[in-house]
Amino acid sequence: MKVKDIANYFEELAPLSYQESYDNAGLIVGNYNTELNGVLISLDVTEDVVDEAVEKGCNLIVAHHPVIFAGLKKLTGRNYVERTVIKAIKNDISIYAAHTNLDSVFGGVNSKICEKIGLQDCRVLSPMKDELMKLVCYIPVSSTEIVRKALFEAGAGHIGNYDQCSYSGVGHGSFRAGEGTKPFIGEKGKLHIEEESRLETVFPRAKQSTIIRALKNAHPYEEVAYDIYRLENKYAFAGIGMIGKLENPLDEKEFLQLLKNKFETGLIKHTNLLGRKVSKVAVCGGTGSFLLRKAISAGADFFVSADFKYHEYFDAENKIVIADIGHYESEQYTKEVFYELLTKKFPKFATCLSEVKTNPVSYF
Repeated sequence: MKVKDIANYFEELAPLSYQESYDNAGLIVGNYNTELNGVLISLDVTEDVVDEAVEKGCNLIVAHHPVIFAGLKKLTGRNYVERTVIKAIKNDISIYAAHTNLDSVFGGVNSKICEKIGLQDCRVLSPMKDELMKLVCYIPVSSTEIVRKALFEAGAGHIGNYDQCSYSGVGHGSFRAGEGTKPFIGEKGKLHIEEESRLETVFPRAKQSTIIRALKNAHPYEEVAYDIYRLENKYAFAGIGMIGKLENPLDEKEFLQLLKNKFETGLIKHTNLLGRKVSKVAVCGGTGSFLLRKAISAGADFFVSADFKYHEYFDAENKIVIADIGHYESEQYTKEVFYELLTKKFPKFATCLSEVKTNPVSYF
């Protein structure tokens, strides 16, 4: 096992292209080819977490929050970020972060919040734009199904809850093979007309290289004719926030108590209660005030998130109840997400959860 095995696995599930522009997900400290002794999972990376990794014999820390957001110009130990990085380097410990890219996928941070609350029929609250692409390719009729199957296996053809989606029609393609070619059909120097299928399917942009590689490997032609178009359709399987429904609606105070219990917090800041049952709930781990309008438009009764500023509470306008449960509290179960993913993929490898509580906020 090497660092790159962990990195490649996470980036297949949560591509780095899904992260926000300000983010710094990926390998932050270390080398992809370092052989692993063990993985320590944490929400944040601090000096205490690095000490714990040393003590437990783990030379990779997988965290949700990147220890470095902005570029470091000096490493003098003047703040906790620099001291943490220095300590990690001195002890040959790599640091990997999956942050807003993990926020943006099914099975990630927001899925875990929904699971803890007990929400069902969950979907992305703000689906990603500019992520869906369309592939159009031309294939000899006899090879159409071989290529179609290869594209589906590579991850193409998903539309909502449907998979293996494609369209094909038959037409006639022309070409003339030049010098140095070995045409699959036709002869060098002669115009050839072939009955071909025009095959169309969609795929997420993050999988483009995989899709094109599968197309070329399965296609019988030396030169494969294909076009790629960027679609304006939203991608239902990636984006920020989620929304779902409670199986049994609760009174507002009952729901607030559920949040206190599930997220182990002694304090929830919230807007005015509206005197109605809570059925539909929107969530966003960490700072989520920018999604408030989306939650209202989606008909949510509650919006569970964190880090609302004073004036942002007014934006609820008695249309929804904001429940600010705290940044750490909303994302603390991300460690479970990492642990479940790693132990499922690498069941025999040493993976452990950090016991250091990194929440910088205390309540009196």
